Amino acid sequence: MKKTKYKKIAKDVIQNEIEGLKKLKSSIGKSFDQVIKTILGCKNGKIIVSGVGKSGIISKKWAATFSSTGTPSFFMDASNASHGDMGQINSNDVVILISLSGSSSELKNIIQYCSRNRSIKLIGITANIDSLLYKNSDIKILVPNVKEAGPGSFVPTTSTTNQLALGDAIAITCMIAKNFGKLDFKKYHPSGSLGVKLKTVGDIMLKGNKIPFVKENITMVNALKIITDKGLGVLFVRKDDRTTGILTDGDLKRISQRKMDFQKLKIKSLMKKNPISIEKDTLAAKALEIMNTKRITSLCVHKGKQKNKTIGVIHIHNILNANIY
Repeated sequence: MKKTKYKKIAKDVIQNEIEGLKKLKSSIGKSFDQVIKTILGCKNGKIIVSGVGKSGIISKKWAATFSSTGTPSFFMDASNASHGDMGQINSNDVVILISLSGSSSELKNIIQYCSRNRSIKLIGITANIDSLLYKNSDIKILVPNVKEAGPGSFVPTTSTTNQLALGDAIAITCMIAKNFGKLDFKKYHPSGSLGVKLKTVGDIMLKGNKIPFVKENITMVNALKIITDKGLGVLFVRKDDRTTGILTDGDLKRISQRKMDFQKLKIKSLMKKNPISIEKDTLAAKALEIMNTKRITSLCVHKGKQKNKTIGVIHIHNILNANIY
């Protein structure tokens, strides 16, 4: 088979799945709203997702995506449910069963168990309106029958793509409804490249005695000693507990070129007033963008709206060492 035909097969598979997703999009209706309200209303119970075969694999993805976006959830293996795992289901839980046929034998016991306890909400995801799952679910989502990719249309491909997309749609809708944002997401992803990219200024800023603070009335001869000792190439000037100015080693070079004796002057006469400050929960990537735009290497860090009360300092080296890119 020529390589050009390999490409055609790939494009045909993808196009087939695109058509399936279009059908899924058109099928979204009132039952979707019911699913969201039920999941959001599950305050005293758990969200349990289950399925068999390929749908079981998709169920694991649903549970993982739910959990990482603010809807705690776990996967229950349908095959093991009849061998003790059914004990994981309790009153006030929401059980989501995913099955293309809706008639897999492994699901029967779970459906019966949920039906006997009316405080358990059963959400059925199936393409078969005549199935046991569809008929016995409290909330029913009928996904469209679609053509599977490949010869004979028998390999689960387009149908599982639709199941994945539906799970993502539910997870993201719940996430938005809960106002679950970047900082919340970071809590569940502290490690790996994603966690690194979501680092905030507060995660990597310098604080405490590492911040080169000086008072407004300090002489430049003393300021020079401190800027050398701290090694950041910058001093932050304070009056009482407010940050009033900044002086960098670049400023010192420019001042020295004026051929003036500035060492006896007080730093407040040479500093740049009202230095740029950034809120501690800002992403480090945003801080780097500001530094690049303003052509500076340091930013003050504040909490809330108190911009002149510096709680930390972020230097460009802190960001680069954090490997956020």
